[in-house]
Amino acid sequence: MANPVTLNVNGQDHSLEADPDSMLLYALRDDLGLHGPKFGCGLSQCGACTVLMDGAATRSCVTPVSAAAGTKIVTLEGLGTIDKPHPLQQAFIDEQAVQCGYCINGMIMTAKAFLDDNPHPSRDEIKQALNDNLCRCGTHMRIVRAIERAAKGGQG
Repeated sequence: MANPVTLNVNGQDHSLEADPDSMLLYALRDDLGLHGPKFGCGLSQCGACTVLMDGAATRSCVTPVSAAAGTKIVTLEGLGTIDKPHPLQQAFIDEQAVQCGYCINGMIMTAKAFLDDNPHPSRDEIKQALNDNLCRCGTHMRIVRAIERAAKGGQG
């Protein structure tokens, strides 16, 4: 049964009718039209659906809408714009770290939370932080280089 819920997404409150047990991913994509988070596995194993909830990388495919109410949610769309990308997004562009692009939402959102906690990571720390994000295209080294670039303030 749908109930009214208010979600704060990318700095704006959105009121919607949702089943409290429905997944946050569906509310973001279907109700709010945000397509950064992707449906990958539906089991919290690939990371394609990652968003930030109160700054923590969170798998939206297994997070009920009821658990997201009262938090501040940031999606890929909330980091930057096409005209002014977030430094992490710009680093991914500069390193050409995207092939098919399906995993990139999860990679960037996980990296954002990680760099907020550890702004000067080693390469091994970056690899460990991304350990639970899957990419089938094989751009892992470019993704790691992009995160290293962002940690260095955009310098190559």
